[in-house]
Amino acid sequence: MKKEELPQDPSSLNKYTKEVCYVVDETGNYTTGLSSGWDVKISALDVTWNDIETKTADAGQKVISGEVSPVFYYMQLRVMDLEIISAYTGFWQWQIKRHFKPEVFKNLSDKKLQKYASLFEVSLEELKHFKK
Repeated sequence: MKKEELPQDPSSLNKYTKEVCYVVDETGNYTTGLSSGWDVKISALDVTWNDIETKTADAGQKVISGEVSPVFYYMQLRVMDLEIISAYTGFWQWQIKRHFKPEVFKNLSDKKLQKYASLFEVSLEELKHFKK
């Protein structure tokens, strides 16, 4: 692709990032150029973000109905998985799964809850007293 043909379609990530692409310059040499996006990629990202928003909303409803703990909600909100949470908190993945249970979550010490609060960038009170 020639440098002047590099797609610059606006996307929701414009403010945050640009993508580095290899392009051919006017002399025929390979170089890099910055792209703000292109329609196909924007559509794929929109589908992905809509899926994340849906999963987060569902997780919030499950917390409110008492099916899961706020740890599960914040995991969805921050787009994390058990492996990431385990690496940052030092908890085993099986422990984190147990912490998804509201009855187990209620009995966690403030020290353990603070690890989650720090990771999810919320206060201890926000974590303990979930409000969607």
